Formats: sequence, C-alpha cells, structure tokens
Amino acid sequence: MTKKMNRRKFIQQSAALGVLAVAGRSPIALGAPRRGANEELRVACLGIRGQGGGHIHSHAHAKNVRVVTLCDIDERLFGQRIKMVTDAGAPAPKTEWDFRRVLDDKDVDCVSIATPNHWHALATIWACQAGKDVYVEKPCSHNIFEGRKAVEAAARYKRIVQHGTQARSIRCVREAIRLLHEGIIGDIYMARACCFKRRDSIGIKPDSPVPAGVHYNNWLGPAPERAFNENRFHYEWHWHWDYGNGDIGNQGVHQMDIAMWGLGKDHELPVKVSSMGGRYTYEDQGQTPNTQIATCQYADGKMLVFEVRGRQTNDEWGVGVGNLFYGSKGYMAIRGTGGPFETVIDGQPGPKGEGGANEAFTNFHAAVRSGKASDLNAPIEVGHYSAAHCHLANIAYRVGRTLSFDPQAERFVSDPEADALLTRDYRAPFVVPQTM
Repeated sequence: MTKKMNRRKFIQQSAALGVLAVAGRSPIALGAPRRGANEELRVACLGIRGQGGGHIHSHAHAKNVRVVTLCDIDERLFGQRIKMVTDAGAPAPKTEWDFRRVLDDKDVDCVSIATPNHWHALATIWACQAGKDVYVEKPCSHNIFEGRKAVEAAARYKRIVQHGTQARSIRCVREAIRLLHEGIIGDIYMARACCFKRRDSIGIKPDSPVPAGVHYNNWLGPAPERAFNENRFHYEWHWHWDYGNGDIGNQGVHQMDIAMWGLGKDHELPVKVSSMGGRYTYEDQGQTPNTQIATCQYADGKMLVFEVRGRQTNDEWGVGVGNLFYGSKGYMAIRGTGGPFETVIDGQPGPKGEGGANEAFTNFHAAVRSGKASDLNAPIEVGHYSAAHCHLANIAYRVGRTLSFDPQAERFVSDPEADALLTRDYRAPFVVPQTM
C-alpha cells in the first residue's frame, strides 16, 4: 500500500512540475511560420466529449486539415472519437490525457478547446505560449480577469484565436446585423436575448471514487480541490460556480454576443448591471439560477436585457432561444443561434432571412493560414466582451444588487465585494498568469 501511495504521489508531483514548466514557457515560437493553402493543418482537440465531438467532426471533414491528437482527461472516451476521425478517411490520431504533452508536440499547429469553462482561458494562454493557434469554445473565460489575459496572450505571442460564438460565421445572422446597423428598424434602443431551455433537476448524488480512466486532478485544474461527484462532472459542471457560468454563460453567451453585436457594442461593456432570479421548482446540488433576468445599461443609455427560463415557458414571437431588437421604426427577431430572422417596420412585415450554415471552423482555418487576426469573424477580444457581459450579470446576481462598472478599468466602482468575483483563487500550478 505504501509503495502504491508513493508512486501516486510521485506521478502527481511530476505532473505538477511539468505544468509549471508549461506555464513559465518562454515565447520561443513567437512568429512561427504559417502553413500555406495547400499544406495540411494539424489540429489537436482538447476536450472531446459533448461539444468536442463537433470540433472533431468539423476539423476532420475540412480540406487539408487533419486531427492528429485527441486529448481528454477521461480515457474512456477515446475509442468512439478515434472512430470519428478514421471514418472521415484520416489515420487514427494519437491520444493524450495530459495537455502538456500536446503543447510540446511540434506536429501540432492548432489546439481546438472544448473543455469545461474553467479551463478555457488557461488552455488558450498555454497554447499561445507554445506557439499554437487556438479555437476556443464559448465562453472564452470563466471570469473577466482571465478573459482579458487570453486577449493579451493572443497579442503577445502573435497567435490566431477564434472564439466559439458561431453566429458571427453564419451568413443569415451577418445579414440581419448588417440591416440593423444600416437602420432597418431605426434607432435601436434595446436588445433582448432569450435562453428558454428546459433544465430539469440534477438531483442529489453522494461523493464517490474517481472512475477508472479519469485523471481528476487535471480535470479540476484551476478549480479548488474537492472530492469527485458525478453531479459536478460531465455536463453537470455547468451548474456549479467553480466550473461553469449557468445557462447565461452556456447557451446564453451566443445570444448575448448577438445582442451586443446588434447594438453596436462589440468593444464596449456596460456601466450598470443588475440581475435576479433563482433555482426554482426543485432542490438539487446545482448552484446557478435556472431562471434569471439581467439588465445592462451602456454609457449612452442603451439597454441589453437577458432572460434565462429553464422551466416550463412559452416562447415570444417564435423566439425561445434567440434575440429581439427594438428600434424607433420597428423590431427584429433572430431565432436560434443561426437564424432565420424577420422584421416588422411601422407595423408591416419587413425583410426576412433564412437560416444558414455555420462557417466558423472554415473561417478559423483560413485565418490560421493567412496569419491575420483581422480575418477572424469572432476574434478573441470580441469573445472576451461577450463572455464578460455574462460574467457581469452573474456577479450582480451573486451579490444581489445593482452594480456600477468602469468599462475602461474593467472593475466595479468602489465595490470590493463585486471586484473579488472578477477573478478567482487559482490552484497551483494551474494559475492564469498576471503578465504574459
């Protein structure tokens, strides 16, 4: 028993030292050469369950792109995901449970991140430091501090970083936003974002041993150390503050992004935010609200209103998940994340648009080849702002009052309690660095 425990301690200590080496990596790959249009892009997929399957499919079926590595802390997932790659006609990829080895692999050009939210920013930063370009799922951060650090890392190490707010790469939505900006409904004074998705109780489960094949210490990463529990693991992590951001930061970040985009607030945060709600109709181990209303007001007085309804509900003008925009001449609805959309102008039907294909990964591959961040439809800085809107709403919900915010400093006005939620206490060695 003693030998087993000593061996386990040695492995954990060695892994920790390795991660520290990654975190302190010098930018030796800064300005690394780009691959041409006819050269193969080699992608590692980090986090292969759930949304990670979509990443694997999108990369594996793209021209001159090959998934060379699958990385996940749950080794039980590898078999099915390897088959996804080989079914696309590619050789079987390598598998890793330790992200450090992926970063050290010279055969990897890009990292595609679909981990739980609490890993998004740190994985992005480490990948940039290692000279990899990044596609990172939404939200790009677990809190506002680390979102800003991800932006700084992309700039410091000259990497291409695409955010997973896919609507920006769907032509129908791009057309709708173009019409809004051209004044189709007049002066827009308010945007509403809706996330009406039924979320049932996750119940109550006891802590349990870590399943065989799961590397739980690496899964926890920056989060506090605590016992394994199925209700804090696969998917259910969304409803716990240590790892997720509730539905406003899950499905909702897509609609938040569209709302601020339509308002013309791509690079602006609100000056005032409030939020209230609760976890209604059941008691379980989840912490985040299943029902939430948030309001944001900008310096020019314009409003963004977000509503999460996780229980029984109607939709509104066909919008269950989607957006509504209100202007001096009329209003517009964008249904879902990718359309369709329709307008009413002065009480009469106006322009409409049908839904379209998601071209986010195609856009990412093209930008990686060009080396131009300006080619990205959803660059990391805009992703930071869309994620930060969700974080601001959750902070107001958690402290229970309306908050004044300084968008330039990205801090609250004379409110240490709220400021404390702009970041977190990181568990060494999984620490988001203060400077790049």
